[in-house]
Amino acid sequence: MKIQSPWPVKPFLVIATFAVGIALPQYIPQWYNWRIFEWATVPAVVDFQPRARAAEPLQEEAERLRPDTVSLKSNSSRIHDPTATMDHFYASLLKTERLQNGTVTRILHYGDSPTTADLITADVRGLIQQRFGDAGHGAYLIAKPWAWYGHRGLDVSASGWKMDPATLKGQKDGRYGLGGVSFIGQTGAQSEIKLKKPGHTKLTLSYFGQPGGGEVKIMAGDIEVATLNTDLPEPADAEETWPVPPEAQNFKIIVTRGAVRLFNVVFRKEGPGVVYDSIGLNGTWAGVLAVHINGQHWIEELKMARPDLVIINYGTNESGYRNYVETTYPKDVREIIRRVRAAVPESSVMIMSPMDRGAREAGGTIGTVTTLPKLISVQAKLAAENGCAFFNTFEAMGGPGTMGKWYMAEPRLVSADFIHPMPAGARIVGTLLYQALMDGYNSYKLKQLRRAVATAAPAATPTEARP
Repeated sequence: MKIQSPWPVKPFLVIATFAVGIALPQYIPQWYNWRIFEWATVPAVVDFQPRARAAEPLQEEAERLRPDTVSLKSNSSRIHDPTATMDHFYASLLKTERLQNGTVTRILHYGDSPTTADLITADVRGLIQQRFGDAGHGAYLIAKPWAWYGHRGLDVSASGWKMDPATLKGQKDGRYGLGGVSFIGQTGAQSEIKLKKPGHTKLTLSYFGQPGGGEVKIMAGDIEVATLNTDLPEPADAEETWPVPPEAQNFKIIVTRGAVRLFNVVFRKEGPGVVYDSIGLNGTWAGVLAVHINGQHWIEELKMARPDLVIINYGTNESGYRNYVETTYPKDVREIIRRVRAAVPESSVMIMSPMDRGAREAGGTIGTVTTLPKLISVQAKLAAENGCAFFNTFEAMGGPGTMGKWYMAEPRLVSADFIHPMPAGARIVGTLLYQALMDGYNSYKLKQLRRAVATAAPAATPTEARP
């Protein structure tokens, strides 16, 4: 006779297995990413507080869909600019907003791997052009030096090019153009750049001219835009600009004779508006702009670009090397600033810190790499000493441990290396930067208004004494 247990064995085993599945990942670091319950959330569940609702019925949903409309809530999210070095940029932006003489405001954003994929920069570009006008996409490389190189809104397919990024120091003369990559092509080398939307009216080709230089043809669809002879009497950095049909979306660059050395193209529209150049170098660090690239060459490239704001957004890769951060890094940053100031002394310069960089800690939690806060403090000091603005991305996005929180978010906001943001994470950082720029711009406009009112106010007349 089979004796039946008074306890429901199978349900008990299922519950026990589930409990083990919850508990083990909390204590085995290798299983940490497989946890399905956070014990830290228990107090919040026990002490439940209903979520506060917005004063206006649609406000909360509007903020969720358009975070760029939300005002800054803390000083850590603002640009530190005690010497008002950003005023040149803000003044240009004010002219653009007022539609003065078709003013175009140009921003050069130098960064590492996220910038290479136009993460963060694409979001800022979209937000700022939506408000002030779209004056064109800006600079784009001749071909893809890395498989993940790409900009939102356009793409390139190419063949026949010898590509030398400045990070690898493949060119002895140190000439890598504005975008940090040199492209050498023989007859037959070509690139096809496809724009997702029409509307650009000018194309600029940046190249290195030299004796015996070859010839390159530029096509807009079936229309020949120009044939450029890069044979110059003396070696020189150069660029040429041509009008293109505004309806054109497919462009070809073809080497038709000899060998040419190109750097990048620039797509522009009629102003007023903003051009936001995303200039990313994969695996880069401050020493690339300071040492690998020929100083006078980069100065000439910056002069031709004529930016109103230069953003230096490095530090993620440097944060893995404490000795470099404490010794050579400050010298490299000073040299970058010196070169920018030598090229465009009137332009605003802003150092933008890296995002948080996560690292596994004892017990499996995701913390912040130990060198990162030190590097950011060095950046802040260098900005203050050299009259640059400073934006602390690390603090603005949440400070230590943010990448751990982003990795555990649903959906995830950062990849498994705890470094590279997912598109949704990049959108957050891009929005934070845009908000900070607009906060500074609005403060500048208020300052100008007060100055104008003070200047226009008639001199007060002393009150006459009564008899």
